[in-house]
Amino acid sequence: MTVTTFKWTIERYHRAIEAGIFDDQPIELLRGDLIVMPPEREPHAYYNTEAADYLRTLLGERAKIRDAKPITLPNNSEPSPDIAIVKPLGEIYLQHHPYPEDIFFLIEFSNSTLSKDLGEKKAIYAEAGIAEYWVVNLKSLQLQVFRDLKHGEYTTELTLTTGNITPLAFPDVFVQVHRLIGFRQI
Repeated sequence: MTVTTFKWTIERYHRAIEAGIFDDQPIELLRGDLIVMPPEREPHAYYNTEAADYLRTLLGERAKIRDAKPITLPNNSEPSPDIAIVKPLGEIYLQHHPYPEDIFFLIEFSNSTLSKDLGEKKAIYAEAGIAEYWVVNLKSLQLQVFRDLKHGEYTTELTLTTGNITPLAFPDVFVQVHRLIGFRQI
């Protein structure tokens, strides 16, 4: 017996959303597969909110900070990263979610989804051409930064617990690592 899985296209996924099929379940589309998003626990929600507010202060009008909103990628994916730092294109986003060329960098806060965020999501973001991807590891309280794309893969990985990080798109901005990962154990 051969098992065949149904692969969703972005267009069909959007039609299902408009029809209200997924109203009771938070999901995202990754490589044509529907992925149920686990509920956020308090630390995840806290750090996500604090980091988004901090980045809004640092970047001002230079970028739009989108919390847990979809982005549309060419590899049949429409994930909802915890924070997407995107071009401030205004009403364009009434027509479509940010595309890879609209995205400066992405951040995921990760505890129960750490293997997915460091595996499948990292690969999807790299293949789509997202220049920079950060994972706040809430288990070990560290920031993992992926950048320097080459042939659809990140070639540089930084692991930080202190100091500052400068996003590639904003070389004059210094993000304090402790403002993203906090000081206490979770």
